[in-house]
Amino acid sequence: MQELNARGRGDLIAGLVLIAPAPDFTSELMEPELSDAERASLAEKGYFEEPTPYGPEPNVFTWALFEDGRRNRVLDGIIDVGAPVRIIQGMEDPDVPWRHALRLMEHLPSDNVELTLIRDGDHRLSRPSDIAHILAAGDAILPGWSTAPPHALP
Repeated sequence: MQELNARGRGDLIAGLVLIAPAPDFTSELMEPELSDAERASLAEKGYFEEPTPYGPEPNVFTWALFEDGRRNRVLDGIIDVGAPVRIIQGMEDPDVPWRHALRLMEHLPSDNVELTLIRDGDHRLSRPSDIAHILAAGDAILPGWSTAPPHALP
């Protein structure tokens, strides 16, 4: 969004619906929790793998990912989106703590930022009730978007 605004094209985005957002996740959420074995693997092999409950293949985390994360931090200043923001976060998310969404809100200066915490929501937020929250958030920004055919959207 900031890049589009810098290019004078911020009008292309009506707003943002963020689902379990994890800005700066490598430095804020992952690095502090790395085991000695994971740190050693990063140093020696340039990556480490960990199993994931979301599929059969492991997640692969590379040294390059962590370096890129350091270069592109956003939680060190104001994030001027210039559009409405709706954040939806599950409080039972094992991957992104709900307090991380609160931290993100501190960096969004707009009054048009709303956070919805779903007490029993997980990382996927894929139950029908979760999806209803997501669609309602989008409709609050751009009424009718969730039912409009793609070619009819501005």
